[in-house]
Amino acid sequence: MVVKSALPDSSDKRGFVRDMFDRIAPRYDLVNRLMTFGLDQVWRRQALAVAGVGPSDRVLDLACGTGDLTELCAERGARVIGADFSNQMLRTARARNEAIPLCQGDALRLPFRSGSLQAVTCGFAMRNFTDLDAMLVEAARVLEPKGRLILLEVDEPDSRLLRWGHRIHMNQIVPRLGSWLSDSDAYRYLPASFAYLPGAGELRAQLEKAGFERIEKKSHAFGAVQRLIARRSS
Repeated sequence: MVVKSALPDSSDKRGFVRDMFDRIAPRYDLVNRLMTFGLDQVWRRQALAVAGVGPSDRVLDLACGTGDLTELCAERGARVIGADFSNQMLRTARARNEAIPLCQGDALRLPFRSGSLQAVTCGFAMRNFTDLDAMLVEAARVLEPKGRLILLEVDEPDSRLLRWGHRIHMNQIVPRLGSWLSDSDAYRYLPASFAYLPGAGELRAQLEKAGFERIEKKSHAFGAVQRLIARRSS
């Protein structure tokens, strides 16, 4: 079970999440590497490879954070821009690679022309949006027909035994590690925010309603992480 007491009220979520990411930006990458044993970067690389992101693509890395996916897209030759609403996350991303363009903005009102992008990526951020349906609709708007949406997010294993181990990791180990290295409130929220995610069937329905098709899901870490790749309908 997730600790829902760590979640902000819906009316406070936007400000809470922005302030939280501003606080944890300096050590965000370090904690991620430790929490995932360094596999988070492997999952990002695999997602971009499977989706075929390359030099012919204009890509938006949505909720780019410190720029992990943004930088990996650039390494594959894509023309990528990172967008986030946390100023401190963007400062950290800019410090690691000044050559990649970044912008501060709202995922529900993107400053891009309709149909102007070949791919939108989003790594481990879906549960932080205040309106996931609106975010998916906006992602579909800026993508060209058949454009790719590439999502990475946490998940929960199907196996009862693995769920038990996963909950210990998320509800006990992650908050303690985050408290030790970064910010205790933030790393109580982040595991608890799993409660914001829809189930697999509901999420597929949301993607289809927003205008996506050919939805493919892949599980990592024995089901603790999910990768979704979908195409915008023509």
